[in-house]
Amino acid sequence: MKLSITTDYLEDRGDPSPYLRRIAEAGFSGVHWCHQWNTDFVYCRWEIEQIGRWLGELGLAMVDLHGPVGPEKDWGSRREYERLAGVELVANRMEMVAQLGSDVVIMHLPAEPEWDGMRRSLDALEPVSRRLGVRVAVENIEFAPVERVLEWYEPSFVGLCYDSGHGNLRPGGLDWLESRKDRLISVHLHDNRGGRDEHNPLFSGTVDWARLAGIVARSSYGKCVSMEVTMKDSGIADETAFLRTVHETGGRLSQMIEAERQALPGR
Repeated sequence: MKLSITTDYLEDRGDPSPYLRRIAEAGFSGVHWCHQWNTDFVYCRWEIEQIGRWLGELGLAMVDLHGPVGPEKDWGSRREYERLAGVELVANRMEMVAQLGSDVVIMHLPAEPEWDGMRRSLDALEPVSRRLGVRVAVENIEFAPVERVLEWYEPSFVGLCYDSGHGNLRPGGLDWLESRKDRLISVHLHDNRGGRDEHNPLFSGTVDWARLAGIVARSSYGKCVSMEVTMKDSGIADETAFLRTVHETGGRLSQMIEAERQALPGR
């Protein structure tokens, strides 16, 4: 059973190696790289190579990576120089994830994009995507901007990352996913109680996991259960106990998805 967890379940900056080691010890097979996602940090060759060594030593796969939206380098900025710097920063992460064996970078869109600039950013990244074999997955912060980008670009370049926590904060999140499941290439799985974005372990809130399992089973997504969970609001103070809970609940969902797949016609 393959399960993935975000690298920033406890900290999102600094040396990631202690967390990678604990992730591997807890039985996970992959990571969603989320360190430095909301900074202007640029990963250099030496850092990428070291991360690759850590992953190899620990037997962890890079499932996907959360692309950066920095405070000053932002691919959706209305300031042109910041937007251009943001495009370079996203390209840096696309290079990084390709070197580390994955093919998806997940990106946030502004709630109210300046669409001319946003399209120029995406157009500039499309040849990078083609060259590296790395697709951009736009995440459902708000539904309408994601819909527009999915309409503009082919699935070979842009797909959908469905964040179950964000989807649970708005009416009809799973209905929305159902109609777009053929564009699903990444998932951020976590739970909340419908009031705020808590990033809690699966089955601890009000997400309809049974329905979500069925949609994922019938979707274009073929990777593992990948969880973007954090300890902050979980109510679990012990790191080992938290990782054990995340692994157990992720395994439960993985079994539900597989059962749904086995029940599909023609299986």
